[in-house]
Amino acid sequence: MIKTLARILYVEDEPDIRMVAQMALEAVGGFTVIACPSGSEALAAAPTAQADLLLLDVMMPGMDGPSTLKALRALPATAGTPVIFMTAKVQAAEVAQYRELGAIDVIHKPFDPMELSAQISRIWAQQGQ
Repeated sequence: MIKTLARILYVEDEPDIRMVAQMALEAVGGFTVIACPSGSEALAAAPTAQADLLLLDVMMPGMDGPSTLKALRALPATAGTPVIFMTAKVQAAEVAQYRELGAIDVIHKPFDPMELSAQISRIWAQQGQ
């Protein structure tokens, strides 16, 4: 049985990108989005977020996406939560590295806000979550 995707913990340091993606995911996709501007804020939000999916920017100051994922994996609430990275760095070797870290997929930046929810839903369905 496929689990319904409803809640997304989204980490993005750029305020404009975070706002556009959050609005698109909520208005177009109907998702509940817990948006965080940094990895450390995501760690604070994660225990109570009840996220079905982690959506992480790769390049952020302080804790980058991979570091944030490693820290989130240490928390019981997000130890097994599926993750998608969002990044402009999408060379084959980079994408392979993100997958080795446990990402179910990588969304290329810049993304189309009107397609973002559908893209995430397709990834979710393909993974059989």
